[in-house]
Amino acid sequence: MKRAVVLLALPLIVAAGPALRSTPDLGKAEARCRPGESGPALLVNVTGLKDRSGNLKMELYPSNDTDFLADDNVLIMAGKTFRRVEQGVPASGNAQLCTRIPGPGTYSLIVMHDRDSNRKFGLTVDGIGFAGNPRLGWGRPKSAHARVVVNGAGVSQITVVMNYKSGLAFRPIKQ
Repeated sequence: MKRAVVLLALPLIVAAGPALRSTPDLGKAEARCRPGESGPALLVNVTGLKDRSGNLKMELYPSNDTDFLADDNVLIMAGKTFRRVEQGVPASGNAQLCTRIPGPGTYSLIVMHDRDSNRKFGLTVDGIGFAGNPRLGWGRPKSAHARVVVNGAGVSQITVVMNYKSGLAFRPIKQ
């Protein structure tokens, strides 16, 4: 009987599949800081870039293991916090990303350096960093290791150090 229910539900699961994939523009309208706004916002200073090519992408998630790095469509449909900011890597100077946040609270954050601008994470090409700057291996960190606490209603600042594949792990670039 269970097998029959699964077989009947299969077309619905397959039809819903595309709706559960990441949509590149979701979370952007709410995310980017606007000139003159006083917050609440999070300004992320990105350090340790391998080069000045490509784009930077920052994503902000609820700080729990279930929602951290979850599908953006699912998070937004459930009314949960999700913000995405994308911009080109500056040719020189500080690389900074700013995102508006719903308010003071605890969030988890990831920054990606899409060096080839293909909007996909390339294991051997692209860089990655998290709030809290955890030491990385091959698995994704727990949300607690990528956590940022925003206490006030103004603009909070953090620094994220980028990591790139080096041998069998991801590490910051040796300066």
